[in-house]
Amino acid sequence: MDFIDLKSQYQASRELINERIQRVLDHGQYIMGPEVAELEAALASYTGARHCITVASGTEALLIALMALGVKPGDEVITTPFTFIATAEAIVLLGATPVFVDIDPVTCNLDPGQIEAQITARTRAILPVSLYGQPADMDEINAIAARHGLAVVEDGAQSFGADYRGRKSGNLSTIGCTSFFPSKPLGCYGDGGALFTSDDDLARAMREIRVHGQSRRYVHTRVGVGGRMDTLQCAIVLAKLPLFDWELRQRQRAAATYAARLDGQVALVGVRPDRSSVHAQYTVRLEQRGALQQALQAAGIPTAVHYPVPVHMQPAYASLSAGAGCPVARAYADEVMSLPMGPYLTDEDIHKVCDALLHAVAACRQEAATA
Repeated sequence: MDFIDLKSQYQASRELINERIQRVLDHGQYIMGPEVAELEAALASYTGARHCITVASGTEALLIALMALGVKPGDEVITTPFTFIATAEAIVLLGATPVFVDIDPVTCNLDPGQIEAQITARTRAILPVSLYGQPADMDEINAIAARHGLAVVEDGAQSFGADYRGRKSGNLSTIGCTSFFPSKPLGCYGDGGALFTSDDDLARAMREIRVHGQSRRYVHTRVGVGGRMDTLQCAIVLAKLPLFDWELRQRQRAAATYAARLDGQVALVGVRPDRSSVHAQYTVRLEQRGALQQALQAAGIPTAVHYPVPVHMQPAYASLSAGAGCPVARAYADEVMSLPMGPYLTDEDIHKVCDALLHAVAACRQEAATA
């Protein structure tokens, strides 16, 4: 069993993917070819944002977003410690300081009730993460930001396609970012990402930043980066778009099957009723995680941990986050475990995973009771 079955996904769209790739090989415009603008138009329409700017990766999307907002050394950006390192990395690369706020114990997303106490005169933005495929409490976060004159950047690397109160992830704040890393719900076959905004000035800035700050060829109006998404990768995402909504429904099916078997037996990550999750990962919380991972591995079932060490406890970031306790994030880092997930996961596969997991949980509990 694969943790994420990319091979079946390719087979489902094989003809269109190959056709799209061949079209790029034939016209030879590997950088900023016509597929780039075509994909940007399609994704903007999908999210409802006025602008989409494709970029080289999800990390590059975060960096470019913060650059466009003018984040600089001495600034602070409020974010979550329970995320992949790229979220904080983009902040630190600009010389700013990440200020870590603990997570909601139900959703594992940034807890809006703890944000306001961390705002200072140096705060420039709030950067929530839509973890595991579910948007954070964006309306509450946007309201806090509005009261203090701050921008909000959604790190939606795991949540493209998710809904929040009738709107799409990516179109929920000042700027939305996503990733097309191959394992994401909508992935390419390398690195890729996108930015979304309905602010014309920010869109212009981000388009210029991704091509070394150029407003036109060899006229550099701002400091930028080499942040373009390759034409071939744009072509692959375009080929995968026709099946994307079907794949999201299959992810919902898989998540519902997991929940029906596991709810009440192990702790699940909750999904709020006013939003959806695209279940980039299906994550549960378990005591004795190490023993359970070994038991599943012995049964031929792969697992992963997203994430084993909170960002504020990472060696490279510990000196930047003095005083950031974040007890929920610390506790959950010892407990979370992600199970196989994807649109091509069959109900039979899911039942196999659940049978093995519940058997291992029961064995661990029995062993603890007799110890």
